[in-house]
Amino acid sequence: MYRTNLSILIMALPSLVGDFGAAAEALTPLTPLDVRAIKVQGLIGERIAATIKQNLLNLNVDQDFLRPFLVKEANDGYVGLGKFIDSLVRFAAYSGDARVVALKEHVIGEALRAQEPDGYLGIMKPDRRMWTLWDLHEMSYLVYGLTMDHRFFQSREALAGARKIADYILSCWEKEPERQPGNGEITEYMAATGLEAALLALYGETGDERYLKFVVEQRKLAEWDGPIVLGRWGPIQGHAYAYLCRGLAQLRLYQLDPQPQLLVPTRRALDFLLADDGLAITGTLGQHECWHNTQEGAANLGETCATAYFVRILDELMRTDGQSLYGDLMERAVYNALFAAQSPDGRQIRYYTPFEGKRVYFDKDTYCCPCNYRRIIAELPGMIYYQSGEGITVNLYSASQAMLTLESGIAVQLAQESAYPKEENVAIHVNPAQSVEFTLTLRIPGWCAAGSVLVNGEAVGPAQLSPGYFPLRRTWSPGDRVEVSLPMPLRLVRGRVAQAGRVAVMRGPVVYCLNREQNPALTGEDLRLITLKPDTLALKAGDGGIPVCTVDAWRTTAWYPHAAPDWTLTLTPFSDPGGEATYFHVPNPQAPEFVDDELIGRQKILPPPSKPGQ
Repeated sequence: MYRTNLSILIMALPSLVGDFGAAAEALTPLTPLDVRAIKVQGLIGERIAATIKQNLLNLNVDQDFLRPFLVKEANDGYVGLGKFIDSLVRFAAYSGDARVVALKEHVIGEALRAQEPDGYLGIMKPDRRMWTLWDLHEMSYLVYGLTMDHRFFQSREALAGARKIADYILSCWEKEPERQPGNGEITEYMAATGLEAALLALYGETGDERYLKFVVEQRKLAEWDGPIVLGRWGPIQGHAYAYLCRGLAQLRLYQLDPQPQLLVPTRRALDFLLADDGLAITGTLGQHECWHNTQEGAANLGETCATAYFVRILDELMRTDGQSLYGDLMERAVYNALFAAQSPDGRQIRYYTPFEGKRVYFDKDTYCCPCNYRRIIAELPGMIYYQSGEGITVNLYSASQAMLTLESGIAVQLAQESAYPKEENVAIHVNPAQSVEFTLTLRIPGWCAAGSVLVNGEAVGPAQLSPGYFPLRRTWSPGDRVEVSLPMPLRLVRGRVAQAGRVAVMRGPVVYCLNREQNPALTGEDLRLITLKPDTLALKAGDGGIPVCTVDAWRTTAWYPHAAPDWTLTLTPFSDPGGEATYFHVPNPQAPEFVDDELIGRQKILPPPSKPGQ
């Protein structure tokens, strides 16, 4: 019953997908490359390296992560050891760094040493186990992280430990099948966040039908049809990260048994984000961890866990129907919200990343957001290239090298030479082991109105490519070179809802912000009361990074446009840790040169969700 059936998958999708992506795109499931086959440089590679060297290898692992599992004295709480193990496994597989591999072995070895004979592995006292809030959450990710160690490193000990935890969970549920995880303190699927994905992964590694049966019959994963609930109230039914996590598990079950209803909650979430103002311009979502659509950008906007799971959902959707829209959304989230969630040196991580007001770093290395940040950064190499029966898709542009094997058995080496998104040009070197015909598909971002492509110095396709996928079907030979030009003029993007009448500055996928330290004349000024002079906007070289831009501006109380500007401001990329403002007033908010966000206003694909309780 539970098997992959791509013909059913493809037949089921059109009625659900609607108008997402380029009109000419085929709905083709894509397969990511193994992270061990990829090496990444550029901005993505810099973040990976900083996370490994300045964060991962500088943690007090024994005290902060392992000791609570050895002493087991907690009445409540959460560490995130399973998430940490998952990131260790992936970073070790990607980098091959002996220090990371040794740390992985140490952490997993000590964790397994702390496991009880009955399979329990957690931080709680005996009378607080399983049903206390977050204990099941902790165990679920331990199952997942240990299972990943078997997937990437064939560790039998780790897999055995994962099975023991899973069996402990199943036995507890069998004894008290009506009891709720978290003892009913919060919505049930939030208390069990990560459980279904962990058991599906364990089923994938073991083939043990008990784990799949539990997900389908006990957890009723295929039947879950969660509504989008705005705000943080009651049992916190609107928790965005938990919603996306369960949607991710549904998408993974869909790969085994393609029931169309498994797509509905994730499509509903996309509907909310793209058509109902749920997505912030920085590629993040949620206020105080929960769904919100006011477009207010202060305080607790953009939980890092929610950003990480949004990117992870997009990757899973690439594996489902492979639309270019997912890559557009992915790069927006990665270059803005995700990178802004980490200090430039890599050591500190944020819980929230607002686009208005001061940002703060989280005061712990444990807990959900720091651990989920490490996990998603470790997964990014696998989101750069994808394969399909027709060939290779370039999803993210970043200096990188990849080795892959076509269905014909011929090996191909790809290498991107690029400073994207600092620069707009990308060179892709294609080196098959021998001449071979296949399709190399390029994603032309939705913001790019004048892209062009050369193959071995000759123009191919129209002079200006439309956003979407651009396939290059030809016989490729060693030494072939593809040059992609993706012009990135500055653009002013209209705000929505709470930001109506204001604009944000963007270049390519990058959002710009205002940092007081870069603009000392603004000391004491209210950054919400700034009006830009749009015709003065100009690019300026940055300090080795993405270009900054300058613009003249007035205090909003000035008699513009006739008064002389009060300042010439410098705007920096949103990843600037000191950024405090992203939207600005303009004299004429209806000016025709302003543009709508190209990711927003997509056709709705599902009817509005029912209200809670209906």
